[in-house]
Amino acid sequence: MEMLGSILELGKMIMVPIWEYYNYHRGFGENLKNLKRKRKELECGRLDIESRLGAELFPGKRPKQVVQLWLQNVETIDGEIETIEEEASTRKYSRVHIGKLACEKIQEVEELIDQRGRFVDSLVVDPPVSRGDVLPTTTLVGESTAKRTMENIWEHLLGEDIRKIGVYGMGGIGKTTVMKQINNCLLKESGKFDYIIWVTVSKAFNVINIQNEIARKLNVDLSEFKDETTRAGMLYLALENRDRFVLILDDLWEAFRLEDVGIPEPTSENGCKLVLSTRDVEVCNKMSCENIKMELLSEEESWNLFLDTVGYDILHTPNFEAIVKEVVKECNNLPLAIITIAGGLKNAVHASEWRNALEELRTSIKGPNNIDSAIFERLRFGYKRLKDEKLQHCLLYCALYPEDYKIDRYELIQHLIDEGVIERMKSRQVEIDKGHTMLNKLINACLLEGGSYNMYSNSVYFVKMHDLIRDMALQIAGPKFIVEARKGLQDFPDEEKWGKDLVKVSLMDNYISKVPYISQRCPKLSTLLLQDNFFLRSIPDSFFVHFHELNVLDLSKTSIVSLPNSVSDLENLTALRLKWCKNLKHVPSLAKLTALRRLDLTGSRIEEIPHGLEMLVNLRFLCLDDARYLKKFPPGILPKMSQLQYLKFDWFSKTLKVNGEEVVSLKKLEHFEGQFYGIDDFNTYVRSLEEGGPSHYALFVGEVKTGDLFGKWMVEGKTVILNNCNISLLPKDIQTLRINKCHNLRSSCNASSLKYARELKSIYIWECEEINDILSYSYIFPLQSLEVVELQHLNNLQVLFKEERVASIPAVQPGTFSCLKIFTLSECPNIKKLFTSALLLNLGNLEEISIACCEQLEEIVTAASDGVEEKAKEIEEGVDISIFPRLRKLLLWFLPELKTICSSNNVIAGDYLEEISIKKCPKLKKLPLSLRLINGQLSPLPSLRYIETEEEWWELLEWDHHDMKNVLKPFCRPSVILKNIQMEISSESCCRFLPEI
Repeated sequence: MEMLGSILELGKMIMVPIWEYYNYHRGFGENLKNLKRKRKELECGRLDIESRLGAELFPGKRPKQVVQLWLQNVETIDGEIETIEEEASTRKYSRVHIGKLACEKIQEVEELIDQRGRFVDSLVVDPPVSRGDVLPTTTLVGESTAKRTMENIWEHLLGEDIRKIGVYGMGGIGKTTVMKQINNCLLKESGKFDYIIWVTVSKAFNVINIQNEIARKLNVDLSEFKDETTRAGMLYLALENRDRFVLILDDLWEAFRLEDVGIPEPTSENGCKLVLSTRDVEVCNKMSCENIKMELLSEEESWNLFLDTVGYDILHTPNFEAIVKEVVKECNNLPLAIITIAGGLKNAVHASEWRNALEELRTSIKGPNNIDSAIFERLRFGYKRLKDEKLQHCLLYCALYPEDYKIDRYELIQHLIDEGVIERMKSRQVEIDKGHTMLNKLINACLLEGGSYNMYSNSVYFVKMHDLIRDMALQIAGPKFIVEARKGLQDFPDEEKWGKDLVKVSLMDNYISKVPYISQRCPKLSTLLLQDNFFLRSIPDSFFVHFHELNVLDLSKTSIVSLPNSVSDLENLTALRLKWCKNLKHVPSLAKLTALRRLDLTGSRIEEIPHGLEMLVNLRFLCLDDARYLKKFPPGILPKMSQLQYLKFDWFSKTLKVNGEEVVSLKKLEHFEGQFYGIDDFNTYVRSLEEGGPSHYALFVGEVKTGDLFGKWMVEGKTVILNNCNISLLPKDIQTLRINKCHNLRSSCNASSLKYARELKSIYIWECEEINDILSYSYIFPLQSLEVVELQHLNNLQVLFKEERVASIPAVQPGTFSCLKIFTLSECPNIKKLFTSALLLNLGNLEEISIACCEQLEEIVTAASDGVEEKAKEIEEGVDISIFPRLRKLLLWFLPELKTICSSNNVIAGDYLEEISIKKCPKLKKLPLSLRLINGQLSPLPSLRYIETEEEWWELLEWDHHDMKNVLKPFCRPSVILKNIQMEISSESCCRFLPEI
């Protein structure tokens, strides 16, 4: 019986797989059919997720890691299904094998479909709320006057009695500069306030706008709420949860009730304060503030400020001092007037010019006994002194932007080219250079302010108009301009304003949803700016029939679905800007628009190129970036656009590719970004670069997949992007090399032409499975010129450099990494050591080190090898050697085996160090910082803003000097996800630690 039972069990074991195999064979066709159906269902889900991401992925947000992982899994399984279908069609494997694979894949697809159903909340995450923003500011004008004002404000801020502070004074007196200084001082003050919130209000006060500004600073989304009261409630809750905040409202023109906006009343219980600046003391009174008046400059301060601006050399000319003092007197001790008038007289070197200027000032200021009029006339003097009609037009154009707007310099110059303010020249680059020169002249004349801010780790340079200078410019323009930018408008201006003399209309950044028919003829209207009206969905088909002279039309960032047919008759149109019109599907025929020089369709939903594109023979700028729905760019059109200077295609489209020979035929092309059909087209184009080519290019070659859409591929200089492909030919003048998913690549040295890349500044390598080293020490020129190295998700990376033991080549070439500024390493699990001690002397320019999720990394800087006796004498004497003298940021995350940053005789120089973030590095026992001794006492690092780390780790640190811990302790703050982190962490190893933020 026992034997019989065993036989039966064995039979069952045999029959079960046989029965399964039979089912796989019999259900072969049905299984494949089900798999195709499930694949289609999954593809629809993927498109839905990507569509939602497109709507939610605003600047500053990023996709949740679980969403990215889901999309990557969808991409992977889609490729696997495609392989199964190919195998089924070629009968490479048996029906049983294919049937089994199909069954298994159906289950996996169903799991992914089920996972998608869980994405009911937002697909993106916000950056964490920062304590506040450091604001760029200038030196305080009138040191003693400004200092008194600041001291008064500071005393009330730190005291307990006063909760609301109002600073008032006439326009141009320097209130904003003082408020910015207060903002920055508060950020350095630890222990008193938790959040510093800065909001610029400006003349066009609007509850919705101020709510949006405060919400943006708190990373609170109010977009789905339209009712002011509901929004106020949401904002109130967000602020109430953040005790001890200071809200700074700059340039407030009218009083309002705090509860209407959603601002909690500052009290001693919540520890909050309100500080506002205004021109009208009555605003302070109505807001129940403690008032602080900002006084005019003293005569001495006025004199010094004037000379600081115009230059002290003017006093070297005999008999000039008396007339200069008379000019200063006419400035009436007002800082903005002094700066503007002095700026206009910088190049005046003859006494006759100064006497004439003085007469103009005295004559222009006579008139209405009105403070604002007198100020405007003093400012108008600076405008007249330009004596260049193009510069004057440039200044007036800047007034079309909203008040207090930071105008992107590059964008502004492009618009000035479109407007004809910058005349046509031999090349686009010459025109851009001319634009920068003009803006610099206006800045030097103190009619514009210049500055920059950080955007996704890149500097954005801007210009800005003081609101008084903007008012003066609009006064000069008069009825020729309608400027209602960022006024909260929901409707178009009344038709009676659209007169026959109207030249420019700016209604940008409003809430306009409908455009009426304008029956008034506007024969001189040349510019219509409607960008950033998100709710605008349609325009009457006959709207443009009376605007035949229109040169510039900007509908960027609106929700229009179709462009009116009347656009087809705008034969004088030179610029059509439709950037980020994400709903735009239809553009009428452009065949008659032969004067068109700029066409920007970035981010549109068009599926076919507009009819008549081949007729645009004067087109100089064509941008189809992020036009992912565009199916193809037909051959034969590009060669007809012989005037093209700028050409940009969407890199990620699977069909929008270009022929290398057609691009080469564009002899005037200066900027090109696009994806080639294949290696042959790429090589054809690269060979043409030997004879000279664009000053800026981004060449994309390789296979594009869904998961690549989230690569942060910022383009700078001359860039080559390799995606899932291998090539050996690279341009010799390449400045940036990005290698992504090139799984057969073992070293970047495989591209032999790289050794001739003497201008290479940046190298980014991501997700290359086989790569085990980055560069060779013998590649002298790339190593000497490199400024940025970013390495991510390289599972097989073991060393940075391939060792080449050649007798004539030293281990480290002179100048290796001597220009390196930024080094990023992330998700490289097999690398144990980074920089050798022999490299240290070359790393003097390194500013940022970011290392994360490298599971086996033990040392950042390795100890000297047997063959290297660096600084032997100092080591014997026990003298610490300072390394990384210009380091500003140090980030070390999730490095479980990291034991040391550098050897015991090395310390990090701290003169420039601003940020330190160390998280999940349990074996790291020392923080080797160099602190100065002043009068026998350790001094804090001069530039340090914070040390972000875990309290438990901090308490267990070992210190070489017993006072170091106490000196650095005030800079510590709890570990959070850094707002400005320069890497995207997505590996499974990191995901185990990272919270869902």
